[in-house]
Amino acid sequence: MKNIFLITKREYLTQVKKKSFIILTLLAPVLMIGFGVLIAFMFKANESSSTFNVIDKSGLFVSKLKSDESVKYVFVPKENERALSSTLKDMEGIEGLLIIPELQENDFENLQNNTKLLINKKIGMDTKQRVTKDLTEVIKQEKIKTLGISQDQIVNLDKSFALKTENVVDKKQADSDLDFGVRSGLSMVLMYAVFMFIIIYGVRVMRSVLEEKNNRVVEIIISSVKPFELMMGKILGVTLVALTQFSIWITMSVLGAISLNTGFAAMQKDLPVGAESAAAMEKFDFKQLAGEISHILLDMNFALIIFVFIVFFLLGYIFYSSMYAAIGSAVDNETETQQFTLFAIVPLMLGMYGSFTIMNNPEGPLGFWLSIIPFTSPVAMIARIPFGVPAWQIALSMILLVVSTLLMIYIAAKIYRVGILMYGNKASAKEIWKWIRS
Repeated sequence: MKNIFLITKREYLTQVKKKSFIILTLLAPVLMIGFGVLIAFMFKANESSSTFNVIDKSGLFVSKLKSDESVKYVFVPKENERALSSTLKDMEGIEGLLIIPELQENDFENLQNNTKLLINKKIGMDTKQRVTKDLTEVIKQEKIKTLGISQDQIVNLDKSFALKTENVVDKKQADSDLDFGVRSGLSMVLMYAVFMFIIIYGVRVMRSVLEEKNNRVVEIIISSVKPFELMMGKILGVTLVALTQFSIWITMSVLGAISLNTGFAAMQKDLPVGAESAAAMEKFDFKQLAGEISHILLDMNFALIIFVFIVFFLLGYIFYSSMYAAIGSAVDNETETQQFTLFAIVPLMLGMYGSFTIMNNPEGPLGFWLSIIPFTSPVAMIARIPFGVPAWQIALSMILLVVSTLLMIYIAAKIYRVGILMYGNKASAKEIWKWIRS
């Protein structure tokens, strides 16, 4: 144990003292926010405004097709149809010509079948769907009018049904759409955090083992400590590095959220708004929404969520890091690691993508088995925990993961013991199996 502690300390201090670790730890949240802003900007930058000339022979759409920043409708006389059709390909600033035929005897189906949009360049799917939606809405209103239904009745027909649900098992657990959205968001954040940390730091363990093996440093170290002690020291050292970085990021996120909340409240209070803006702000109360979200978060069993998160993260990380350490010891270069790393990545990806179904049915059979099987439980159980998981399922999953982690450490140690001192030979799956059996 003393040697494991010394190697863990050395590995931890070596990693956290690097400038790259300090810079990445401090800048990663900023880079993530910047990346999100960049993606949003790219989507925004790719948006364009389309202008369409409209020939409305039916007379139904003249005052009802509304233009905005993305789509503009310019109505032109029907006498210009032939001239505009022939010159459309040479027009600049006009993307198409929308021709709507006459409406005969309220035959809306015939009108729909004969309406056509002539374009002089490719238009986006969103633009085409927007035009289709606008036309459909006008026709829908006209169909309703022919049935003798008033506008108030139309508004009443469009009202959605608000279904209120109540959990008779757990009176404290809300079942509103907002509650489900908050829990789903928390589930995704926790799931992605575990998934990314296991892969990033698991690969770091593998590269560290591979680097020492190629530099022949390991031959000197092995003369003083056992291979198992060296492997466990590396895994635990990098585990502490991951926890340190994760703790810093959580602290930064909490402080940032508090600062933004305080700043937004002050800005909202002091910001002068017009009548329309005031009405919009009154309709969408940010403070009320934030209060509801805070209430939902506070009602969650955070002690249990944090406990499950830490336990499954640590066990899952040690489980997969042992696998990565074994892979690093069995090969001579990073190119050869690709054929073995799939054994670690594929189960994690199955757990992550399978967990998306958990959000639709947290108590379904797939969610249960993904959170019980040790290869996927580090991700799936963390994705389920915000929705509430029976205690016996948490205990069963934890016991299986502990046993599997110890078994994986045992297998990895047997591979590490032989592979760390082998050079020049490409280890095959058959040969690795012999190392495990020996």
